[in-house]
Amino acid sequence: MSGSSTNRSSTPSLTGNSSNNNNGNNEKGVNVQVVVRARPMNPKEIDGREFSVLDVRPERKEITFVGPKSASSKTFTFDTVYGTNSTQKEVFDNTVVPIVDEVLKGFNCTIFCYGQTGTGKTYTMEGDSCSIEHAGIIPRSIHYIFDALERSSSEYTVRVSHLELYNEELHDLLSSESKTLRIYEDMGTTNGPNNSNPNTKRALMVNNLEEVNVSTAQAIFNILDKSTRKRMTAETLMNKQSSRSHCVFTIIIHTKEVTIEGEDLLKVGKLNLVDLAGAENVSRSGATDQRKREAGMINQSLLTLGRVITALTEHSSHIPYRESKLTRLLQESLGGKTKTCIIATVSPSSGNIEETLSTLDYAHRAKNIKNRPEVNQKMTKKALIKEYTQEIELLRNQLATAREKDGVYLPVEQYNAMDLELKNRRAAAVEIEQAIEKKEAELDAINKLFKKTKEDLLITTNTLTQTQGTLQKTIEDLNVTSNTLNQTQEVLQQTQENLEVTTQNLTVAKETIGDHETIHQERDRYEGTLKGTLNNTINSIDRLHEKIERKKSVEEENRKRVLQGKDGLSESISMMNDSISRFREDHF
Repeated sequence: MSGSSTNRSSTPSLTGNSSNNNNGNNEKGVNVQVVVRARPMNPKEIDGREFSVLDVRPERKEITFVGPKSASSKTFTFDTVYGTNSTQKEVFDNTVVPIVDEVLKGFNCTIFCYGQTGTGKTYTMEGDSCSIEHAGIIPRSIHYIFDALERSSSEYTVRVSHLELYNEELHDLLSSESKTLRIYEDMGTTNGPNNSNPNTKRALMVNNLEEVNVSTAQAIFNILDKSTRKRMTAETLMNKQSSRSHCVFTIIIHTKEVTIEGEDLLKVGKLNLVDLAGAENVSRSGATDQRKREAGMINQSLLTLGRVITALTEHSSHIPYRESKLTRLLQESLGGKTKTCIIATVSPSSGNIEETLSTLDYAHRAKNIKNRPEVNQKMTKKALIKEYTQEIELLRNQLATAREKDGVYLPVEQYNAMDLELKNRRAAAVEIEQAIEKKEAELDAINKLFKKTKEDLLITTNTLTQTQGTLQKTIEDLNVTSNTLNQTQEVLQQTQENLEVTTQNLTVAKETIGDHETIHQERDRYEGTLKGTLNNTINSIDRLHEKIERKKSVEEENRKRVLQGKDGLSESISMMNDSISRFREDHF
């Protein structure tokens, strides 16, 4: 077991040198293990009266998304499902321990958390290393690995690295220097650094990534304490400590075994623990300026990851690993020779319906990805010494050339390796050019389709406007017609009632018409009688008028005579008064 030291080199990224001896059970591939963990509702969601849209059934390994309408419910089945009350220990014991055991056997394994921001990815992966209850996968794995190594009788060394991908730029969290990191493909070192076998598996490498030798679990925790502080985090409306970058923490384990013949064998296992930044809705998270740019980069890399998952499940001829550095880093973990476990974290809140359903859909697709894990090559001590001897000889030749300054000298083995590397890069360049041409053709087709769709949309919009006008006029005409119909129905009802009355009167008239002739005869008889009586009455009236006229004449005559008598009497009285007056005068 080595002491603590630092090794700066071109380090394989999420890959390792694999032997050509496949595990017999993995010839047809092993499906990626997919686990779903639902976090509890937080106080903000509870205060906002949001409700749960997830029905988690761990015993059946099912999780049901229950939408606003019952028709939108959808059930997903995964390798393991953890409910809102699951513990960190439960997740580690049931899911992570079997994977770490595979690492100790010499496999390369990857565990990464995927999901919306604020769903508990970092809590699941890191947790609180100072708390036994809340410690996450990384601290628990570290303790487990060292406990297992201490129990074994084998010698071992452990190296760790911590890589951050921020805004599509790689950063070494263990380095005190600001270095440029880049990803490239290199030939495997199955038979030494100068191997020129064209069938050797090419591995992805991260140049200048620092690996630190550690001898205890506490040494790793001290390193992590410093590196995690360098990681980019920020507060958003959806998460008080939102990760703004993707992180890969790698543990590389070398163990020495002794064969029956007494020969030493070196076995290498690698555990990649990946904490992805969460997909983020900018309008809901309140991200602006730098945070908005970070969210855009995060979402873009996660979209590329989704396309890679889709392409792998659909067995596409082109897998877009090169479209993002994240997918380049995960290339061997998705469809490669690494044993992979995806932990999808979801929120049960009704306020995150779209994000939760999207995460479940992607996780369910990822179940169909097949990897072909292989045990890393076991190297004998002699082979390792031979490799180191060849490398020392190569360095001596280069040193001699540099001292003599008589030209450029390359050993045949190094020239062959460089020539093969050049060919590989040319082939990669051709692949990139073909991919670019394909993307340009697809973009051209999409632009044409967009233009045609836009024209069709314009036509459809005009037609819709005209149709809406016609529909409005038709509705108005229909209303007028409906009113007229109602009035007509009222008139018809009244007419029907009048017809019924008329029919009744007609029936009565028909019943009485039979007596009409008898009534006519009686009427004629009475009419004759009445005419006779009328004539007599008229004659009597005429006679009465004549009698009245005569009476008037007599009365007029009498009146005249009375007047004449009155006048004569007045004269007589006047004359008498005159006579009396004279008499008085004469005698008195």
